[in-house]
Amino acid sequence: MTLSEELKWRGLLEQTTYKDITDIDHDPISFYIGVDPSSDSITIGNLAVLILAKHFIQAGHKAYILIGGATGSIGDPDGKTEERQLLSLKTIEENKKAIIQQYRQIFEDLPYTIVDNYDWFKDIKFLDFLRNVGKHVPMRQMVNREFVQTRLNGNGISFAEFSYSLIQGYDFLTLFTEKGVSLQIAGSDQWGNALAGVDLIRRITGKSANVWTMPLIIDKSSGKKFGKTEAGAVWLNPKKTSPTSFYQFWINTSDESVIDFLKIYTSFTKEDILEIENKHNAKPKNRLAQKALAINVTKLVHGQKLANLAESVTGYLIGDQDISLASDEELSTIRSEIKSYKIEQDMDLEMILVACSLAKSKSEARKLISNQGIYVNNQKYTDSNLNRQLFKNGRLLIRRGKAFKDSALLEI
Repeated sequence: MTLSEELKWRGLLEQTTYKDITDIDHDPISFYIGVDPSSDSITIGNLAVLILAKHFIQAGHKAYILIGGATGSIGDPDGKTEERQLLSLKTIEENKKAIIQQYRQIFEDLPYTIVDNYDWFKDIKFLDFLRNVGKHVPMRQMVNREFVQTRLNGNGISFAEFSYSLIQGYDFLTLFTEKGVSLQIAGSDQWGNALAGVDLIRRITGKSANVWTMPLIIDKSSGKKFGKTEAGAVWLNPKKTSPTSFYQFWINTSDESVIDFLKIYTSFTKEDILEIENKHNAKPKNRLAQKALAINVTKLVHGQKLANLAESVTGYLIGDQDISLASDEELSTIRSEIKSYKIEQDMDLEMILVACSLAKSKSEARKLISNQGIYVNNQKYTDSNLNRQLFKNGRLLIRRGKAFKDSALLEI
């Protein structure tokens, strides 16, 4: 497939200013993507846009990866009902370093150039900016933006956040004039900000530039989007989302979404994904598609070693592997993922459930046991006493319900 055909097939096109999308299939284009350092990590929502950028690079286009030191000091107001808390310059600098390291992991050995918009904003004088840039931006265009109207009709908006699209537009203009960048790629929530740059370039230089946006990633089964503003965001930083939790997120992908996510987040070919889909549909309970997705995305973000460790640990937690066989490294990871408890004397199951915080009280524990809500080594367990013979190699797993996070490792 050509690049335009592949991006359409993978679901990586929402809107574009190109009248003919096959324009991206010909001469090399210089393009950019941007992420603000509002945190020390990007999320899997941001990751999708980086993978879109990888497709452009692999097709021979030149990438500029913008880390928004300037815009990050204000904060993107899109989708917000409240003003962002301003970050200190020290925090922004630390966040930039962390995100750049994630770029290196994702892009591997592909060629790209990192730029920071703080470099061109730090010496701009306010009056010069108003005269040379602000004079060319129609007020009506900015006021009519959807997020501005929402904020004006709600809790209001500061001049700083109101000006965000103007600042981002200047980024595009600067990269256009200094680096020959003629395309911005982004998530669909950045469409308006990106168009502000296209309009500014047209008004000041008389030339044209383009935008390519991809849809926001949404889990069809829950309707939730992948972003840091959503509860339970999945981060690339292993201190925020451990590699095992990261792997588990993808393993738990719904059947409705898994093939879409394979297209977006992996490099599998069309033929590969069709084969996976056919095998998955033949035996859905084996979750072949989810396993392929989980190991490949975890490898991309955390490397092969941690991906393999996450896969094996998950196998123990969900009962696919015997916990007695876990290595010291695997046990250490399991202890970091779930509660662990050392049993030094005989205890009844109710006391153990309370001690492991799997039940709030003995009465709740009693109900869980009688309602067959407790699993020992992945088997339903209804005895009020925990048989010590169930311990293999001095350990066993106990779980409330089916979620692996509601588990505990017991050791003697």
